[in-house]
Amino acid sequence: MASAILSWLSFVLITLGVLGALFVNPSCSTSRRALDLHDHGLQVQSGFKVTLKHVDSGKNLTRLERLQRRIKRGRKRLQRLNAMKLKSSTSPDSHTKVETPVHAGLGEFLMTLSIGTPAKSFSAIVDTGSDLIWTQCEPCKQCYKQPTPIFNPKESSTFSKVSCTSELCDALPSSKCTNKSCEYYYTYGDSSSTDGILATETFSFGDEDSSDVSIPKISFGCGGDNEGGGFNQGAGLVGLGRGTLSLVSQLKEPKFSYCLPSVDDTQSTSTLLMGSLASLNSSTSSSDVANIKTTPLIKNPSQPTFYYLSLEGITLGGTRLPIAKDTFTLGDDGGGGLIIDSGTTLTYLAEDAYDAVVKEFTSQMELPEKDAIDTVGLDLCFELPEDATKVEVPKLVFHFKDADLELPSENYMIADSDVGVICLAAGSAGDMSVFGNYQQQNMLVLHDLVKETISFVPTKCDQL
Repeated sequence: MASAILSWLSFVLITLGVLGALFVNPSCSTSRRALDLHDHGLQVQSGFKVTLKHVDSGKNLTRLERLQRRIKRGRKRLQRLNAMKLKSSTSPDSHTKVETPVHAGLGEFLMTLSIGTPAKSFSAIVDTGSDLIWTQCEPCKQCYKQPTPIFNPKESSTFSKVSCTSELCDALPSSKCTNKSCEYYYTYGDSSSTDGILATETFSFGDEDSSDVSIPKISFGCGGDNEGGGFNQGAGLVGLGRGTLSLVSQLKEPKFSYCLPSVDDTQSTSTLLMGSLASLNSSTSSSDVANIKTTPLIKNPSQPTFYYLSLEGITLGGTRLPIAKDTFTLGDDGGGGLIIDSGTTLTYLAEDAYDAVVKEFTSQMELPEKDAIDTVGLDLCFELPEDATKVEVPKLVFHFKDADLELPSENYMIADSDVGVICLAAGSAGDMSVFGNYQQQNMLVLHDLVKETISFVPTKCDQL
């Protein structure tokens, strides 16, 4: 009997040792069975690396055309974000039909992933301003054209519908029960929408230089009625917000980081690190540790998806701007505040703050102003001299709580020699301010939902 127990213990130790080896080296494959051990109370690390591709990559566009497209999408994105705030501020009474919440969507980056058993590959928009993961599904009542075959759940052995009584169904902002299945409906503010059944499936993630990591029982929307032109770059959307249904929240280690290279580098791809791989220790050199800037996240009960930061002020060229203390404060009604968003191109500031930035910029720049709103699409531009290397711009510092983030000039100035202008990569916002992806170039940006913080580290993203 004793020898049998010893044999059993040896088997368990060997098994756990093998599993430990699998998860220490991210280049090793991670089996679905290993990740299932979470269900038995074992704490197993799961993390993966994914390459992000910009939605305009591979297109024959000039530098100015790429910039114009990004700014145009960013403004549409801002309109959707404001629409979300408007919807959340209305509280219908018991006699009024509850309106479907509006979601952001329309992101800037695509990721490739696989779904089902056997796995079917597709690309999806990555969105830090949404929670739900969804893809188009057969049978399709209405679907838009996508570059890969539409997912057919009948061909997968791991597909399972979510019941109406599930906590996952309760996490949906808008749902109904259809044939004992949980049905969702998401609208994105420009007539784009997805309607379908909430389900669970095995999702596989990975990069070209590493084996796939498969994670079972990921909740997602299986959309059989999808319309609008907001998502035809891919076959759905992967939400990375703070809500229950987002991919990051469904991981056992809810954190992720991304690194976006320079917008002028059309050859480089961006990197997304999820779960255990999203660690400053593993992706930051010793020389960069001193440059890590960490600021706490703020919760907004009326908009729980967004990553709100506490912006306390702005300094330009050594001058602390006269911006009222409560300009970026999150209001008791859920209004105001500032979010960090990977899907919005420019940074948009509350009107009073933006006006202060423009006034100080104009006084410190030793160049004449030039109207380029119709060509570039930016409000504040200056004439670019023939020798652009002699242009000096004032330093720009964002004072977040516990983190003074000084940006390199290429993260807030856009120069175009063809048009002959150099412009400020910022704009005026309405109720809510946004820290956009142009300001996040060549930074590792870590979102940690456990510590409730966001960290910035200057990084050469093309070498990550």
